[in-house]
Amino acid sequence: MIVNKNLKFLRTRQGMTQKQFADRLGLKQSVIGSYEEERATPPLACLLEISEMFRLSLDALTRQDLSKIPEKEWKAQQFSKGKDVLSITVDREGNENVELVSQKASAGYLNGYADPDFIAELPKINLPVLPRSATYRAFEIKGDSMLPIQPGSIIFGEYVENASSIKNGKLYILVTRDEGIVFKRVFYIEKEEKFLLVSDNRQYDPYTADIDDVLEIWSAKGFFTTKFPVVEGEGLSVSMDHLAMTVVSLQSEIQRLKKK
Repeated sequence: MIVNKNLKFLRTRQGMTQKQFADRLGLKQSVIGSYEEERATPPLACLLEISEMFRLSLDALTRQDLSKIPEKEWKAQQFSKGKDVLSITVDREGNENVELVSQKASAGYLNGYADPDFIAELPKINLPVLPRSATYRAFEIKGDSMLPIQPGSIIFGEYVENASSIKNGKLYILVTRDEGIVFKRVFYIEKEEKFLLVSDNRQYDPYTADIDDVLEIWSAKGFFTTKFPVVEGEGLSVSMDHLAMTVVSLQSEIQRLKKK
């Protein structure tokens, strides 16, 4: 069976013995041997744990011969567990909700992003303009690294299933183990298995993140903010008194012209 072959492939690729693999899964070495020799099939709970361990989708683990997948595709799948284990919620009509991850909830999201109960507790946003053919989530950003998009803005992201679909230089929300939730322009450095993260505010230096550090990727599709951008520059600051006097002057001029 494909899944049995994949277990051996994954184990040997990581340089693990059957005993080391068994110890990580809390199983006996003989059980791993029975899986690899196709004398038994791993239960679903075990497959889910293995997909989590190797950061691989359950579909790829059970349906694709990993030893025959091109290296580019193999690496691309490693960053994500895949949509088949992405926790979502739906409304009464069966449509997927758009959950909001606020700044307050961002720390808990790193531990609860795969927990259906945690996701179910997040606030829901109804945004009819978003297509229903994809999965979306909303994230409240903090800091000024992406100005002119203001801190506190809510970014709507579409779920990205693999790194190969990333368009270099576009805006993404990344959920990372080390940095938490970040909103950046992303470049995929395939040979090094890294992401280059660039801020629009050039006061912040670009930096890299290992592909194995990334838990989720969401492609930014729009944002909402209650803060309008502040335009700064010489001669652009106008007092309210001056503005009022200008309006009165214009009204007087209009009345004068009408009398002619």
